[in-house]
Amino acid sequence: MNKTILILLTLLTILSCKTEKNTEIIVIGALHKPEANFNAEILFSILEDIKPDFILRELDSSSFTSDFRHKNDLNSNEGMASEKYAQKYPATQLRPYEFEGRNEYRINIGSRPTDRFTTKLIDSLNEANLLSASEAEIYNKYKALLEPLIIVASKSPENFNNSTTDSICAERQFYQYKMLTKITNKRDEFKTHFHTKPNGEKISYRDGYKLAGDFWDLRNQTMAKNIMRISEQNQGKKIVVLCGFMHRYYILSELKKLTKGKKIVLKEFYEK
Repeated sequence: MNKTILILLTLLTILSCKTEKNTEIIVIGALHKPEANFNAEILFSILEDIKPDFILRELDSSSFTSDFRHKNDLNSNEGMASEKYAQKYPATQLRPYEFEGRNEYRINIGSRPTDRFTTKLIDSLNEANLLSASEAEIYNKYKALLEPLIIVASKSPENFNNSTTDSICAERQFYQYKMLTKITNKRDEFKTHFHTKPNGEKISYRDGYKLAGDFWDLRNQTMAKNIMRISEQNQGKKIVVLCGFMHRYYILSELKKLTKGKKIVLKEFYEK
């Protein structure tokens, strides 16, 4: 009898493993502000086609109530569309996945606003023809990489949710946070210009900009880990991740590594 029960339990385990659904993660790169080619109604229509169980927002927990209802950020495309969808389909779960206290963290460590001050200073040096030939080449390449992204962002959402656009975003961000440091690490202007942090300490543009680059990595890696945590806690569910489309390449790259060997599949919103 015991042997028969053991066999039955083994068969049930095997059958349950075979029938267990894959978790689906659909990462949708969005434009935050409404445009003719991408607005809340268009995003809502995409959500209706997908029919997600979970919608993950590029927000931290401070933007939600204790039962995960929106407290704010209802003016963005993602906010309006996800709120409308959750109201129409109350079983849908909303969740934050952002780095907690993102803006305060950047301000406190001094990466903001030194990141903006740094690029402004590089631009002024470029305009005055004070950059070396190699430095000017780096900066002008960085600026040029924005043009194709502006073009695709004016088209239908499939155009800024594909591997080609992801590659352009990756290159642009590489130039922003890795290549521009070849300028900031070499020139004295970035060593001798300072910003005062909230605690009264001074930080050079050079050091602040390096921290901004480090945080770009930390933030995206943290968001991917948060997405994975939610996904692993909700096996077999369909999960939509809404993010600014400049983050999509990084989040997908991290998720491809984190989902390896797991019953989780990554899909595009236009894949059936």
